Amino acid sequence: MIKYNLKCEKNHEFESWFSDSKEFDKLNKQKLLECIYCSSKKITKSIMSPMISATNGGHNEPKIYEKRLFKEKNKLMQIRKFIEKNFEYVGEDFSKKVREIYYDKKTKKTIYGTTTDEERKELAEEGIDLLTIPWVDKDN
Repeated sequence: MIKYNLKCEKNHEFESWFSDSKEFDKLNKQKLLECIYCSSKKITKSIMSPMISATNGGHNEPKIYEKRLFKEKNKLMQIRKFIEKNFEYVGEDFSKKVREIYYDKKTKKTIYGTTTDEERKELAEEGIDLLTIPWVDKDN
């Protein structure tokens, strides 16, 4: 069994269990899934936090998970370094700046920053696609 965080086209979020990832894909393709709040049938998986549980019984399973998590953290750190090196940080002005770039088709600037959920929804309604990246703290 696998639990997914789901989101409809109106950004309502809810959870549901599936026997495996293929079951979600099959049901979604057949439009058999719907939002529990508004009955929309346009459903996507949203980012979910993994639940980690290890019963080690004296074995070294936790060390294996620790190593995997460390590798994933390193990958996220590499992404962060790449973004910081190649993109301009615009902070909380991100929403304003991304609109300027989007509507001025000549500008090829690459930026990163922060938005509120409301700003993100407004940008999506305008057709501006954003990519959200887990931002790993350098000191963590």
